[in-house]
Amino acid sequence: MISPGVRLQASVPRRYKLPAHLRAKISWHDYLRGFAMSTSIVRLDGTLEAEVSEPPAERLIAGRPELQVRNYFSDISQQFFAGRWSATRGKWRVRYTENELCVMTAGKVTIESASGERSSFAAGDAFVIPAGFTGTWEVTEDCTKIYAIFEARG
Repeated sequence: MISPGVRLQASVPRRYKLPAHLRAKISWHDYLRGFAMSTSIVRLDGTLEAEVSEPPAERLIAGRPELQVRNYFSDISQQFFAGRWSATRGKWRVRYTENELCVMTAGKVTIESASGERSSFAAGDAFVIPAGFTGTWEVTEDCTKIYAIFEARG
């Protein structure tokens, strides 16, 4: 889900560019492995250039959302990641291979499972999306979230 910005700072991961057609098609683990590690406390509000992408056409349902990711931390096992994600309005299909803790800091989203269960979240809300979840993610008001992702090795 992510593109360029080669930038290496203490406690900030190395960035590299993925082709646009691959960015939203890979798992977090596949994308984030190989990032620089840190043993220092990592702030999730530093200056880090966002990796910008959009959902692939086959997953897009409505709008032309722009997705931005700032991954500030990857652990040594390359299974845990933390950072900030933002998106503009739109709706797309999702399929989670990772467990993700989300803390909304701005905007509004509605997430609907494949079975039709709908949940809406706004700034200040926190929730977990478990690995195996399939459904849709709809941004109804441009949003930002803090994420913590764990992706078990398969």
